[in-house]
Parts: sequence; C-alpha cells; structure tokens
Amino acid sequence: MSEKFYVTTPIYYVNDEPHIGHAYTTIAADVLARYHRLRGRDVFFLTGTDEHGIKIVKAARERGTTPAELADSVVVRFKELWKLLNISNDDFIRTSQQRHEKRVQEIIRRLLQQDEIYRGKYEGWYDEGQEEFVTDFTAAQNNYKSAISGKPLVRYSEESWFFRLSKWINRLIEYIESHERFILPESRRNEILSKLRQGVGDLSISRQIAKLDGWGVPMPNDPEHSVYVWIDALSNYITALGIPEIGDEFDGKASQYWPADIHLIGKDILWFHAVYWPALLMALEMPLPETIFAHGWWTSEGKKMSKSLGNFISFDTIEQICKDYCPDAFRYFLLREVPFGADGDFSLNAFKMRYNNELANDIGNLLSRTVNMIGRYFEGKIPSPAQRELTGIEAEFLNEPLRKLQSQADDMITDCKFSDYITAVLDLTTATNRYIDKTEPFKLARQPDQQERIATILYTCAEMVRLALFYLTPFMPNKAAEGLAHLGISQDQVEL
Repeated sequence: MSEKFYVTTPIYYVNDEPHIGHAYTTIAADVLARYHRLRGRDVFFLTGTDEHGIKIVKAARERGTTPAELADSVVVRFKELWKLLNISNDDFIRTSQQRHEKRVQEIIRRLLQQDEIYRGKYEGWYDEGQEEFVTDFTAAQNNYKSAISGKPLVRYSEESWFFRLSKWINRLIEYIESHERFILPESRRNEILSKLRQGVGDLSISRQIAKLDGWGVPMPNDPEHSVYVWIDALSNYITALGIPEIGDEFDGKASQYWPADIHLIGKDILWFHAVYWPALLMALEMPLPETIFAHGWWTSEGKKMSKSLGNFISFDTIEQICKDYCPDAFRYFLLREVPFGADGDFSLNAFKMRYNNELANDIGNLLSRTVNMIGRYFEGKIPSPAQRELTGIEAEFLNEPLRKLQSQADDMITDCKFSDYITAVLDLTTATNRYIDKTEPFKLARQPDQQERIATILYTCAEMVRLALFYLTPFMPNKAAEGLAHLGISQDQVEL
C-alpha cells in the first residue's frame, strides 16, 4: 500500500472574489500534492470555500442578494481560477453542502454528550472580519479596531453556547512544546506558545441565527442558534473525508487520510488552526495534524494592496499575467520570489526579471541548446554516451549541484522551502550551461574523430535537462511537460 499524504488549504471566504493570497496558498498546496504523487504516494488534496458567517451575510445584504446566491457566484470564480492555475485538488468542499453541515451537527452532538459544550452569555468586542471575539485588553490596545483589517470592532452581548477550550490549553502547550514541527515556521510557533501561556478562556461557538438571516448550520440542540463559523469551518478538514460517520454515502469515503500531513494557511488565521482546531480534536479524541504551516502576506509594488491604489492583485490581474506570459510562470514566481513563511512583495518588474533571467535565459536556453544540437548532430535522437557515470569534466561541473538537488529535495519540500528548492534546480541548469560553454560541442562537431565525445556531452546535457524538468514538474507542470516532450519523454514517464 502506498504511503499516504494529505494536504489542505484553508477554505476561503466567499464574501469577495479570489486574489493573490488565495492563489499563493493553493499553488503551494498543489506543488506539495504533485511532488508527493511523483514520489509514488497516495495523495489527497483538499480545498474549498467557507460560506457561513456574518461577513458573508453582510456582503450579501450590500449586494441585494442572498448569502446562498452570493456563495454560488463566488465559488464559480474560485473554480475558474484553480482551472486557470492548473490546480490538481482531489476535492472541493463547500460548508453549505449537506455532507458538511450534517457532520458539523454530529460533532456538536458528540461534544454535548461529553460535556464539552455548555450554555452561557457573552458580552464583549467582536471582530467581524476575523469572525473572532477580542478581549477588552486587546481591543483597547488596538484602539477598538481590528488588528488585521483596521475596521472598528463591534460590541456584542448575547446568549451563546461555549466550548470548554480552557480545559485543553495545558495539554495543548505540552503538545506544541514536544512536537517541534506542529507549527511552522518556528517564529509562529513561539508566538502561539507565548499567547497561550497568558491564559485562554472558553470559546463561544454559536450565534443567534436570526442575526445571520437564517444562514448557517443550526445548533442541533438549539435551533435558535447557528454554529460559530470557526468550528463550522475548521471541521471541513475531516467532514470532507466522511468523518464522523452519519449514515450517508460519504461516510468514511477518505477517512484513511486523517490525520493531515500539512495544513497550509495564512498567518492571520494561525490562532484558530493552532489553538481552536487541535483543542477540538483532543475533545473528540482524534489525532492532530502533523504540521500547520503559516505563510506570510503579499504587498504589491512595495505597498499594502488596495483597490483604491490600483495595485490589488485580483483575479483579473492574475488572469492577464497568465495571458501575457503563462500560468506556470505565475506559479513559479510566487514560490520563487520569497521564502515561504515570510512576507513578500509582488512587483511586475521582479516578475519579468525572474521570467527572463531564470526561465528564458537559464532553463529555456539550456533546453533549446541541447535539443538543437541533438537535432543537428544526431538527427534528433539522444545519443548513447561512452559511459553514463559522471567523471572527469562532467563530474567537475555537475556532481555537486546534482548531488545537492537529489539529496535535499525531499527535505526542502517537507520544510516548504520552495525557493531553496528552485535555487537547487537552477544551480544544476546553470552548471550545465557552463559545462556546454566549456566543452564546446559545436566546435568538436567539425572534427570527425570527436563523434563519441560529442555523444557523451549531449547525452549528459539531455540527462541534466531531464532531471531539472522532472524536479520542476510540480511547480510548472505544463511547461515542464512541453520541455520533456522535446526530449521524447511523456508525462507518464516522470517520476522523482
């Protein structure tokens, strides 16, 4: 049986259309899924949409439509973008689907049976953009505005159902401390631990359904309340797998994939994933995900993205870039430009420089030179070398970059060091270009007695191109396939 690998993106709010932030997380997840498939693993890649909550209700009101109609229209745009960017997800879950809603209610029932949920009253500040209650201290610190969006906080006072989150905090701290890879990067792990040690109260998990225009998952024990959006949303990672079983056709359909190997998320939602989610799983007596990786945010042309500034990297902007260049170039740039986990800046000039210097002049040039010389000197057929092992000048130029790529690729992917991984591929292609410049097969071709030497050089070049394109396939699936086709290699022959 193949080793399994389960990767997820967060499910995305449908209050507005997708943008670069959504694309970034999803492309990263797609690269992980494709890499592990090429490694022969049994992969399950989940993405989807979060369709409940006050943000969606308000956005629908502003547009004069219903939350369901708004969700349906925005979901189409997400799916269009994933098709454009060649995203290979295995499932797309919507929190408005019955397979999800019924399982969320079953989760609530189980928590009620275990006395993990109780009725109480909440009064305090609420960040509607983040769908999160904020302590008086934090609210005052931020001048009663959201720390994320800057929008004013709202004062709430209402009856609510609470999850006994505080009960699980000490156990969660111990777990995080003993599992170094549970939260990555390390700086984010330290932030979470610091905040947990300050103390955490119980979690309000319901809202009055009347305030949500009836939109949401009703509490199974209290139809006047709707399940709080974060409990609803976070549960998607197991409901999509058919967990818990409720007697429908989806029961256990992919339950073998849990626990997840990695949840990829933006840093703004790390608290919910690193605290609420594992505490909920502990209460349900379920294993925790292996890793939660929180990446950074994008600015545009050195400034915070804003529609009013005209620098917002929207669906339409991404579509135009893909039209002017290609989707694979956009995928490549996002994971090449900055270390995954750090904040990054999207600049069209930087994109063009990467495209020209790395994709065209380095990788593209190497492929072109190699294919053209094989066509000219060996009638388009990759020649047989005098020997296949790298020795002499071949070893001098290529041994080290090849060794580094092959020996470190798995670790770099596991650690989400996408930019370092691409650098290792480029080191190999750069070294191969230098190898051609040094050996000058185009000059040796004038000497009839050098045919065997030319065969070795061009075989070596073709082999380095093949390996570089194999390793780039998760990042640039279409362009890598096109390059390999020039070498007579089909997609089904690609493996790592």
